[in-house]
Amino acid sequence: MTMKVTMRIRRFDPEKDAKPYWAEYTLEAVDPTDRVLDLLHQVRGRFDGSLAFRRSCAHGVCGSDAMRINGVNRLACKVLVNTIVKGDEGKIQVEPLLGLPVIKDLVVDMEPFFENYRSVMPYFVNDEPPPARERIQTPEQRTRFDDPTKCILCAACTTSCPSFWANGTYVGPAAIVQAHRFIFDSRDRAARDRLAVLSQENGVWRCRTIFNCTTACPRDIKVTQVIAEVKNAISRGRAD
Repeated sequence: MTMKVTMRIRRFDPEKDAKPYWAEYTLEAVDPTDRVLDLLHQVRGRFDGSLAFRRSCAHGVCGSDAMRINGVNRLACKVLVNTIVKGDEGKIQVEPLLGLPVIKDLVVDMEPFFENYRSVMPYFVNDEPPPARERIQTPEQRTRFDDPTKCILCAACTTSCPSFWANGTYVGPAAIVQAHRFIFDSRDRAARDRLAVLSQENGVWRCRTIFNCTTACPRDIKVTQVIAEVKNAISRGRAD
């Protein structure tokens, strides 16, 4: 079965546009198993080669093509057309992520996001003399921080958060998820330092438990639960 899809895309080129605008493109005979990313390529190839968007692996691993699709943060490479368009005709609305400056069309400036990410020390810290072979960890200790290791830094969770929209200096869900990954790693020795960062004014306490972040995560990370665990660790003064 084929279908007709109208792509409604938020466009903005700072070199010639005074403000953003909506442009519509009608694609005929779309394969229902196409992904939204495929349709964006069709628009750029058939209608306007200046359309800007990010993509890399196109398999839901790199996180490059996160954008708002029909009002929800998603990866364009993972959303099948037939899951959001029913019947033989429909409309798909695509716009850039909220809360980050738009560079052009669907491309946003990710630097504020990565600045917050870097602030939580998202790397392994252990200055103790290395053992003869490796730093041993039990399966249970590894499972303790398993969920956050799935994060691909696509920013879908952070840019779906109203607290981040209101205050871009809030570290955001993704940074907290990355901090959790090391805070609860039994081999790491900087948990206290990270908890100190996250206990500050723009740290974890700005979370209002709205659950947008969990809903938006393309890797099904229980982001709100992860944030709650970090809050509990700060309250206890330690990571268990």
